Amino acid sequence: MKLATIFGCSLLFQANVWGAVSLDAGSDNPPKLESDPATKNPGKPEKGAPASRAILAFEDGAHEKAVALAKPLAASGDADAIYLLGFAHETGQGVGQSRDKAIEFYEKGVAKGHADSVYRLSFLLMTSGNEGDTRRAQEMLEKQAVKDPQVAGRILGEAFLLGRLTKNPAPDTAVGWWKKASEAGDVPSMNFLARFYEGQMGFPEKRDTTKAMEFYRAAATKGDATAMVNLASRLLTGEEGLRDEKKGREWITKAIAVGEPAAYFALGDFLENIKEDPKAALEQYEKGAEAGQVGCMLRAANLLVNGSEGIEKNIKRGTELNEKAAMAGSAQAHLELAGMMLNKKEPDIPTAYTHLINAANGGLPVAQNELGIFYLSGKLGVSDLPAAVAWFDRAAQANFAPAQNNLAALYERGTGVAQNYENAVQLYTLAAQQGHAGATLALARFHATGAGIKQNRELAWALATVAEERGETNAADFIVKLEEILTKEQLASAKKELETLKSGNKPE
Repeated sequence: MKLATIFGCSLLFQANVWGAVSLDAGSDNPPKLESDPATKNPGKPEKGAPASRAILAFEDGAHEKAVALAKPLAASGDADAIYLLGFAHETGQGVGQSRDKAIEFYEKGVAKGHADSVYRLSFLLMTSGNEGDTRRAQEMLEKQAVKDPQVAGRILGEAFLLGRLTKNPAPDTAVGWWKKASEAGDVPSMNFLARFYEGQMGFPEKRDTTKAMEFYRAAATKGDATAMVNLASRLLTGEEGLRDEKKGREWITKAIAVGEPAAYFALGDFLENIKEDPKAALEQYEKGAEAGQVGCMLRAANLLVNGSEGIEKNIKRGTELNEKAAMAGSAQAHLELAGMMLNKKEPDIPTAYTHLINAANGGLPVAQNELGIFYLSGKLGVSDLPAAVAWFDRAAQANFAPAQNNLAALYERGTGVAQNYENAVQLYTLAAQQGHAGATLALARFHATGAGIKQNRELAWALATVAEERGETNAADFIVKLEEILTKEQLASAKKELETLKSGNKPE
């Protein structure tokens, strides 16, 4: 069987935190405690502070020098120096990494009332897996919240949402702490609440867009540029009942005035998709691209490469914008460039491969799947089956249906892996549950033959019918062949199976 038949169509070959911790308010990623030492540093010292030289040296990467400067200060009781040594031991920068040593220094900092030592120590205690440590971390943070309701309340909210202080996530308790922090003026907590009520942190049953808008507005009123853009975006392109173009444009203007380039993206998106004026949208995307906004670069490049009403194609400029976005670290830009290189009249295979690798390493499942196909295709001179399997597997683990289908096909045929029908069925099922037509028909084949699964020709007929409705052109012949061997009673039963599938039950 040919590669294209097995794997279907390729998408490309077609067309200041001195210990204070928080989530990124502008991120759409699921929440995590960003007190993770890998993401933090000691921050900027107060002017004239005894430990300022040590802190600045640490900031500059001179970790051993910083530790040497901090040691005598810590010995004399300087809380900032004590904290720096704890942080150095926690992260293994300038000294050997030691959780015990870090805790020892943070304990000294806590004894001196050093707030950031409280936060770092509470993080280490929360992640120890010891129930007693968890209780102490909660007690420390709740005590600190009396003095510092903004930061301590924010951290408590995160911890409860993630289930760090309870056996299971406690969203209501998290919201309670974030509200207390917000009432004390903590803008990040306002943003967290807005995102929570939008359903970005899970718990869809708690979704309340009116409350989300309320908290975005509160943060925006406090001058937070990210909230200004988020609020404007919802007013311009959000749920119809909440839209208000005049107010949305007012917040966009305010965001631009404070130098937030994402405002150009929000305005461009509104003009392109609501006003259906791509030419006006391109003007805003170009402004955002000039200001370094990657999303604007990608949108502008797409309009220029493909052309649109009132916009002439400009492949050169579109390529320049994608390259600029790629240099800024955009995996999507690398993927776009890979596609452009492969779709040239004379494909630039080496350059396309480099971009595809960058896109795949950037975490894009679609790129990982394409890279798997690339390795199978032999476009580099020889097929690399182990590499193809590895990349399909990465994308499949990200629940990307085409990759699940492709990996299933390899297991079915024993290509690059040991033949394993059970693995194939499992992967085809995962892809079919997401609506993948080819995987749905493949699953029907397995049910029809009983390979790797209990034979069930009635279910096979139902699955094949679903596959045909999903656009699988090979399903019709399969259905005809099945109907030739099904009895009248079995066909009636098959139709009931189809009703069951269409009622919302997933293929098994």
